[in-house]
Amino acid sequence: MKKIYCNIKKCLGCGSCEIACAIEHSKSRELNKSIAESPLPVKRRKAEFVEESVSISTGCHHCENAACVTACMSGAMYKDKKTALTQHDKDRCVGCWMCIMTCPFGAVTRLREEKIVLKCDLCPDRDKPACVEACQTKSLFLGTLKEFTKICST
Repeated sequence: MKKIYCNIKKCLGCGSCEIACAIEHSKSRELNKSIAESPLPVKRRKAEFVEESVSISTGCHHCENAACVTACMSGAMYKDKKTALTQHDKDRCVGCWMCIMTCPFGAVTRLREEKIVLKCDLCPDRDKPACVEACQTKSLFLGTLKEFTKICST
């Protein structure tokens, strides 16, 4: 299964991935227009420093045994049978926030206005997720763990 991996040796914590994610999931999908939207677009990826000079960009890991899926009482969080991705059905979400509390990566956020959660959806309408495309240092990579390991070792 393809996931987004981050090479923390390259990540500067610049936030380009966060901005690209927010714009991609905005109503207008344009920077100048999205900053005037109400509510403001919500990022589904975050870039943060884990120690001095070392940062990591993280989003949903689409875990094999996802804690968010197990904790979801309404079945809104589920594993897609075709893709094995962790998905969210906003129509089934009751806003209990159990998925937020159980995600070990802090990758699930809440949309307060609608009382539902948001998480990485790997930008299904694009060939490559917006965050990966926007990453100037190429620290973000979409692929398998085997492909990512190979790229990092060269």
